[in-house]
Amino acid sequence: MKHTNEMEIEFDSRSQNEAFARVVVAAFASQLDPTLEEISDIKTAVSEAVTNAIIHGYENKEGKVHIIARLYEEEIYIEIEDKGKGIEDIELAREPLYTSKPELERSGMGFTVMETFMDKVVIESTPENGTKIMMTKKFESLISKE
Repeated sequence: MKHTNEMEIEFDSRSQNEAFARVVVAAFASQLDPTLEEISDIKTAVSEAVTNAIIHGYENKEGKVHIIARLYEEEIYIEIEDKGKGIEDIELAREPLYTSKPELERSGMGFTVMETFMDKVVIESTPENGTKIMMTKKFESLISKE
């Protein structure tokens, strides 16, 4: 299936850029005229993925967060990648309430939130080489119009 549009951005791993990332991806997704709920879901998932890259991937050190988003007729594909420390045990990291940073009072719900709001979440990670999160969301508002 060929995408209808694509965008790519890269920014510093600073916590203030999390809001920028979620707004950029939401604005890009708005081309397909999704519902407000669908836009909110995307913003939340992007926010969680970018926050994970900054806090866990780079541990608040300097690095880059890379986002690719592709639009298809009825869905959006979003890829968020860092070149940080990676995840030792992806299945453990996906467990609700698990956090590698309890001292920061993290809730450990990042991947659970992403999986709740997106239709598909795939995580690829290699220790010391970084993490790539690939998410897909189908726009039910477009599917129901057919």
